[in-house]
Amino acid sequence: MRWLGVGLSFFCTFGVMAAPDSQVIIIGADHNYPPYEFINEDGEPDGYNTELTLAIAELMGIHIEIKMGAWNDIRRQFDQGEIDIVQGMIQSSARQARYSFSPPHAIVHQSVFARKGTPFVASLDDLAGKSVIVQRSGAMHDYLSNQQPGANLVLVDSHADGLRLLASGQHDYALVANLPGLYTGKALDLSNIIPVGKPFGAQHYGYAVQKGHEDLLAQFSEGLAILKNTGRQQAIYDKWLGPLETPGISWKKLGMAAATISALLLLVLGGIMIWNRALSREVARRTKAQQLQQQQLIQADKMTSLGILVSGMAHEINNPSSLLLLNLPILKDAYQDAEDILDAHYQQYGDFTLGGLAYSRMREEIPSMLDDMQAGTQRIRRIVDDLRDFARQEPSALNEVVDLNQVTAAAIRLVDSTLLTSTHHFSVEYGDQLPCFEGNGQRIEQVIINLIINACQALTSQQQSIRVTTGFNPADNLLILEICDQGQGIDPEHLPHLSDPFFTTKREQGGTGLGLSISFSIVSEHGGTLKYDSRLQQGTCVTLALPALKGTTV
Repeated sequence: MRWLGVGLSFFCTFGVMAAPDSQVIIIGADHNYPPYEFINEDGEPDGYNTELTLAIAELMGIHIEIKMGAWNDIRRQFDQGEIDIVQGMIQSSARQARYSFSPPHAIVHQSVFARKGTPFVASLDDLAGKSVIVQRSGAMHDYLSNQQPGANLVLVDSHADGLRLLASGQHDYALVANLPGLYTGKALDLSNIIPVGKPFGAQHYGYAVQKGHEDLLAQFSEGLAILKNTGRQQAIYDKWLGPLETPGISWKKLGMAAATISALLLLVLGGIMIWNRALSREVARRTKAQQLQQQQLIQADKMTSLGILVSGMAHEINNPSSLLLLNLPILKDAYQDAEDILDAHYQQYGDFTLGGLAYSRMREEIPSMLDDMQAGTQRIRRIVDDLRDFARQEPSALNEVVDLNQVTAAAIRLVDSTLLTSTHHFSVEYGDQLPCFEGNGQRIEQVIINLIINACQALTSQQQSIRVTTGFNPADNLLILEICDQGQGIDPEHLPHLSDPFFTTKREQGGTGLGLSISFSIVSEHGGTLKYDSRLQQGTCVTLALPALKGTTV
């Protein structure tokens, strides 16, 4: 691999694309800091940090541009606001006063490198009066400049420059990160230098932004958390850093171990094969269950972030809404009090201009305008409350007494914009005097939203309709919700697999196959059923049935 070169800008796009006019996030990186980040032999950004950044950008749908160069130049551009975020920076108390950091995605150890035969360095005090090589604007440059004035610092642009200088016989020590030092020494075949001390403890290493840009940092922190939960971050870490952290094994020892293991395996091979066959089905079943649980944990993590966002948004929107709801009735009363005076003026002097229009027209328009404004403000308040309720994180106990009509109405309000863009013919009919059901209203609302969105996606024209009805079947004591669309329908061979985890016919459009699977699971927890009746090119009707609570008519 090649990591010695000049700065490079690299532009990346992903399968989950941002809108064309969305902001491009500029990512800063050291062009010569292997194995964390460097320019490879193809002239492109590479390394652990780079692969992790690309994975986060793909997961979160972020448009990024990776900008590589000498670390001193990257720090300068970062401080001047030309770079939005750096993908790898060591945390320190001094830096925390200026920058905000994500949770660490690696732990860095600093080592003192010297030529063979140099005494062991027990502490930084041993560097006093010595000529010490450090990377310009790096963590050790910052620290030694403030804490060890007795050391004579020699500044270089990269770890590779510093180790080459040390190996050539110049200066006493080089203070560099342990893994990049080992990686560079091996790649450059610098056989006369070795680590002679680790005077520092472990240091956190992660993403960093300027103070005031924590909203951007939150996106990368959320993406990093998801990658950790799914094991993908660990896989990237093991790929780049694992081989350097694990001591190697000689081929001779490996061969002897393999021969011994092979002999033992021959004795138990038959039993292992039988046991393996017996467990294969159970392993497959548990694997699928774990995959579903993992995806649910990711969804729960996103819902937690959504809840935090919605709570803040609801507070900001409700403040001006409350002001309007308080003042509009007063303005309406004030206009009614002034109406007699305005009418008298109109009768005596004839028509006049009010607000740019004739009073004869405005006297009819103003009351309805005030009523419409008040109704619109109340609608804003209601939508914000519905969104906040939907995103609220609550225990999943199924002990609420829930009104199906109320939950359905809240779900429809939340997907109103999707319905408006999907069909011109949407209708809803609520059953009268419906009993309630026992369960979790938020989770059933999630099911209804998913079913309505699926119905919208099935339509091929805005002239096709969607109809929602609620009712009660007293013979079976079941509450019924029916959602019918005139869309393209479902292939009969797919109907038996709708509840299977990860089954989807919309993989190319980003479908995961988890929406209906989770919906079936939620309905089953409530003791209910989901049934599909579909005809190709004619439409689909899905029926949600839930056991009703007797004596709970709303």
